[in-house]
Amino acid sequence: MVYFIATPIGNLSEITMRAVSTLESVSAIFCEDTRHSQILLNHYGISKPLYSYHKFNERKSLDFVLSFCERGEDIAVISDAGMPSINDPGNVLVNALIEKGYPYTVVSGASAFVNAFVLSGYQPPFTYYGFLPEKKSERDKLLDGRVGVSIFYVSVHDIKENMAYLCDRLGNRECCLVKELTKTHERVRFCHLGDVIDDDKGEFVLVVNSAEELNPLCALSIAEHIDYYLNSGMSKSEAVKAVAKDRNVPKNEIYKQTIN
Repeated sequence: MVYFIATPIGNLSEITMRAVSTLESVSAIFCEDTRHSQILLNHYGISKPLYSYHKFNERKSLDFVLSFCERGEDIAVISDAGMPSINDPGNVLVNALIEKGYPYTVVSGASAFVNAFVLSGYQPPFTYYGFLPEKKSERDKLLDGRVGVSIFYVSVHDIKENMAYLCDRLGNRECCLVKELTKTHERVRFCHLGDVIDDDKGEFVLVVNSAEELNPLCALSIAEHIDYYLNSGMSKSEAVKAVAKDRNVPKNEIYKQTIN
């Protein structure tokens, strides 16, 4: 049996009894960073062989992982924090197990985006995106027509740029910015996508509330949105005013986008 086990996202005490007992029972544990996972195992007095299994060797290590299954041994797969396969290695192995007919299961536990959604108080349904792609074209395709609650992982180095892009794409929506989940200095901040966040530490979960009105024009970029109104016969100033109203942002923010 292969066990995909959720591990604490911050506080080491937040792990299930089943997860601990399963880690104690398996023949080996596959993890992203052996040094990081050793801290968790030491905390619970677990001594098992640890093997590196991360996004850079996920496919190359597949045969080695499957060799344990061929011998009928139980193994565990964990990530540095949270649930395997959620922005962490796991799905490649799951598909290989399905193809070969080997048994596997999930041992429940924490996942950062679920915690953040609960803390936001927003209403489902929601869509979880993980980290935004680097290329704008891929981002735009991903978010086409997005009007419901959207959840993103954001690194501290990208927080300003990501929020500015999302404000452009989705409008100046209310959002909930969460960091240091389950830790002593856990922080929940309610703001808007157009706000400038000055923070130089940590990883964030950004929960963007749904649009107040399901206006399909807000799925366009600001430039496309302006062109829509220009093509309908509006003057540039009228188009800017209409776009600002649609997106619930100040007119001067839209004017900035029209400067070549």
